[in-house]
Amino acid sequence: MNNRQLFLQHLAQTTDFPLMIEVEKAEGVYLFGPKGEKYMDLISGIGVSNVGHRHPKVLQAIQEQLDKYLHLMVYGEYVQSPQSQLAKALCDTLPANLDNVYLVNSGSEAVEGALKLAKRYTGKRNIISCVNAYHGSSHGALSVGGNEIFKRAYRPLLPGVFNIQFGAPKEMDQINEDTAAVILETVQGEAGIRTSTKEYFQALRKKCDETGTLLILDEIQAGFGRTGKFWAFEHYGITPDIIVCAKGMGGGMPIGAFISSQEMMSVFKNNPLLGHITTFGGHPVSSAAALATIEILKNENLISQVEQKADQFKSLLIHPKIKSIRNKGLLMAVEFESFEVVKPIIDRAIELGVITDWFLFCDDSMRIAPPLTISAKEIEEACEIILKAINEA
Repeated sequence: MNNRQLFLQHLAQTTDFPLMIEVEKAEGVYLFGPKGEKYMDLISGIGVSNVGHRHPKVLQAIQEQLDKYLHLMVYGEYVQSPQSQLAKALCDTLPANLDNVYLVNSGSEAVEGALKLAKRYTGKRNIISCVNAYHGSSHGALSVGGNEIFKRAYRPLLPGVFNIQFGAPKEMDQINEDTAAVILETVQGEAGIRTSTKEYFQALRKKCDETGTLLILDEIQAGFGRTGKFWAFEHYGITPDIIVCAKGMGGGMPIGAFISSQEMMSVFKNNPLLGHITTFGGHPVSSAAALATIEILKNENLISQVEQKADQFKSLLIHPKIKSIRNKGLLMAVEFESFEVVKPIIDRAIELGVITDWFLFCDDSMRIAPPLTISAKEIEEACEIILKAINEA
């Protein structure tokens, strides 16, 4: 049996129509197939490859760690340099109160840990999240998601979860003294790149402070330079109580984290002790790759180029079928009339060598979120192919 047959027979499928792109190698912004196929990856593996596929410095960090050790012990028991150095590097990018890192394996796990931390620290049980939010697929993360279509088959989920509209100040009245935390994406991703104002976020911060509610910001898609700042919340002049991250954090390796203050994190030490546990969280190879990713983002001037590159996409993607382009940096949604219009365009673009996608809760829009390393020439080539796909679909 060939790889395609093995894939279909032995790997659990999540749709009846997987992309079925067979990849033999990846480099920079490109994926390569076994028969010489070449695809430009404009979605970064869904927000993962912020520094491109197989960045040399990430590969070097991985190789150096491979020569030392792999997994040694469950999280939080042994002093391991990659974990300690990564935690310090993360804290150095954040305000002073966010000085304590819990490393996990994925975004969903980071959300799970953050929810537990909020409940344990506040002693409260209610959580508020946003309509059309996406925070992951595990039970707790799904519970605070904001789309009933994805949730209804798995109920009962966590009790005490309430949804408000993102960016709607009047709905903040639902935040009260019984609310443990408000969790929201700084930029809503699967809703189709929805942003709000500085005034909204500052009012939300004030409401949380007034009610003793923790503010959890999900930057799983928006973090690590994607929006033109290292963290998207930097655009809004606020500081969360807890921040969750993953995806672009690992340079292509699986890793995530939830980050808060040492005071808050200390509640996991007792009552019960080992209040949150992970075996592989902060795997030394993933931690080494993540540390290299932070250094690349800081040293290679990638974040300062984000707005210019986003503007280039917007200036080139002009077509009668494109209704609008929403973006925060290189987190972009190109809106069309409907899913029936955009899906054939996405399919044709893949045939022509450019990979895009749509959004879970916004299927009339094309997702564009390329590696931050993409060049002006590559942007020009990608846009030419997308426009060609629009005309031919």
